[in-house]
Amino acid sequence: MTDMDDKVLVEERGAVLWLTLNRPAAMNALTPAMIGALDQAIAQAERSEQIRCVVVTGVGRAFCAGADLKAVRSELGADEQALSKFLALASGTMARMESLPKPVIAAVNGSAFAGGLEIVLACDLVLAAESAVFGDAHVNFGLLPGGGSSVRLPRKVGVNRAKLMLYTGEPVPVSEFVACGFVHQVVPAAQLRDAAERLATSIAAKSPLVLRRLKQLVGAGLEQPSATALQLELVACDAHVTSHDFHEGLAAFQERRAAVFLGR
Repeated sequence: MTDMDDKVLVEERGAVLWLTLNRPAAMNALTPAMIGALDQAIAQAERSEQIRCVVVTGVGRAFCAGADLKAVRSELGADEQALSKFLALASGTMARMESLPKPVIAAVNGSAFAGGLEIVLACDLVLAAESAVFGDAHVNFGLLPGGGSSVRLPRKVGVNRAKLMLYTGEPVPVSEFVACGFVHQVVPAAQLRDAAERLATSIAAKSPLVLRRLKQLVGAGLEQPSATALQLELVACDAHVTSHDFHEGLAAFQERRAAVFLGR
């Protein structure tokens, strides 16, 4: 395990990269250094052929309470531009996480507010402890979201529910997000890491090439008319039949053995 800032623990477990927010006394509130460490770790995952899936979680009773505004002012300078600089950094990191060509799982161990919610929104899949609570608290402090929640939240939980969260800043229990598919599994807190590891390990065993193309297709499909998105899917299939993983998957099925995917 490495600690890129010691407030973000970075650990490779086989083909899975674990990123753990580690400021439990501050509810894992984000500092500029932590955002920088997350960005660096995501870049590491992007470059690595070994890493096939990423899990993001937290230590203690909170996943992440959002930005540590005192630390932002302290690290970036006590001026009006400090928050703008931080939000630009955070927005870029969330975008990098969302566009990472590998699945990213949020294992939400507790409260996920404001910037913490925005990290979850940038992930592909969400597991949560029974005690998890979600909220976009920016409005409570006279702030606008700068890490993507005004854009990603309506797309993931529905427009009306998103507006209620954004306008009121009220916390919402995890149980309300299962029905809409935002959270796909809720487990006791003591079982969260094991559940996330099982899911991540299962996904990491799949073809990295297929996972990358699936993530691209789903992302592009959300931004395109259905007819265009369906055509993009066929184009991807035409390219895919020339790949090693395509032929390996078919051979493994025929020979009744585990496939050895290489990601190409």
